[in-house]
Amino acid sequence: QVQLVESGGGLVQAGGSLTLSCTASMSFFRRCIMGWFRQAPGKEREFVGGISRSASNTFYIDSVKGRFTISRDNAKNTVYLQMNTLKPEDTAVYYCASATWAGHSDYVATQSRQYDYWGQGTQVTVSS
Repeated sequence: QVQLVESGGGLVQAGGSLTLSCTASMSFFRRCIMGWFRQAPGKEREFVGGISRSASNTFYIDSVKGRFTISRDNAKNTVYLQMNTLKPEDTAVYYCASATWAGHSDYVATQSRQYDYWGQGTQVTVSS
């Protein structure tokens, strides 16, 4: 059974930093694109960013570009989301997800329907 487990969420003041981790139980982690999504209260879930299975390519939405960084450690089956200069509008439940991908190793999926497995989410609250 595939499981994705996020950790590292919490309460932080605006301007602060947090690093989220997501560890996967799958044996095929290296073949997966990994993505981070978030859902704020009353809003739809949105794609935040993703990293290709080769780790050579990342993609971010404009609102987090330059503040968030995604990385992965295939030896540990773990993907990270480093969040700097956090803003109150970053408050949300953050989810990691995996997309099994047999295509180009630099591709990053950006649509939630492309992702197969999801974590349970971790709350990030940024106070003003």
